[in-house]
Amino acid sequence: MIFESTEEYISTDELSMAVDSAVKLERPLLIKGEPGTGKTMLAEQVAASLNMELIEWHIKSSTKAINGLYEYDAVSRLRDSQLGDERVKDIRNYIKQGKLWEAFDRDERCVLLIDEIDKADIEFPNDLLQELDRMEFYVYELGETVKAKQRPIVIITSNNEKELPDAFLRRCFFHYINFPDRDTMQQIVEVHFPELKNDLVKDAMEIFFDVRKVPGLKKKPSTSELIDWLKLLMADDIPDEILTNRDPSKAIPPLYGALVKNEQDVHLLERLAFMNRRDSRG
Repeated sequence: MIFESTEEYISTDELSMAVDSAVKLERPLLIKGEPGTGKTMLAEQVAASLNMELIEWHIKSSTKAINGLYEYDAVSRLRDSQLGDERVKDIRNYIKQGKLWEAFDRDERCVLLIDEIDKADIEFPNDLLQELDRMEFYVYELGETVKAKQRPIVIITSNNEKELPDAFLRRCFFHYINFPDRDTMQQIVEVHFPELKNDLVKDAMEIFFDVRKVPGLKKKPSTSELIDWLKLLMADDIPDEILTNRDPSKAIPPLYGALVKNEQDVHLLERLAFMNRRDSRG
């Protein structure tokens, strides 16, 4: 394996094999999974463990494929020409490298993260097919082809908000990060909080997984939200008994704002709590 669990990140055997396979096949690694399951952090940890530079391209709804290649500032060049600026003689002064160009231009191999590719327009992935396949692109303003000096390790994340084109999927090695089971979650918690009391971890995990099992939740709490919740529980002003003395008839966990992130889910848990109290009285 070229990548395994680190001091800061727990990787399953399947995930490590996916990273290894993508590197050997020289194909982008497409990672899907629930938000908060460590997709972005995977790229960070792969780069750190392999002692490579990480170049991050965070995708927005307005992002176009050309933004990852380069941007030509024609407006600034026109303005400078009107002012008699000497810089206009070299068009390179008005071309800004995109993240793909930065990765292609590195003398040593790097890791390129294309984060949340599903946020962009549906044509965005297809517009990058040739560049990611051939590891080169053409700059029309310069009349030059930019080729990767070293093929970067490309990691692409998606939250599954929209389907990706088949042509794009065919060129990727795919892995879905399943939500961690209790044993894996225990390891993740221990990585972040090695000195945390076992009783507190056990009680917190019970509540966390109970909330995730509630039918009808709009957004289930994620791994990152469990970590935030534990940070709150460890704070000096939070009593140790906040979980152990918790009323089991209540569906709303203490400090729930770290776990539950919309009013519909809060109302759902409140209704369940009311029903539980009513059933216990009956």
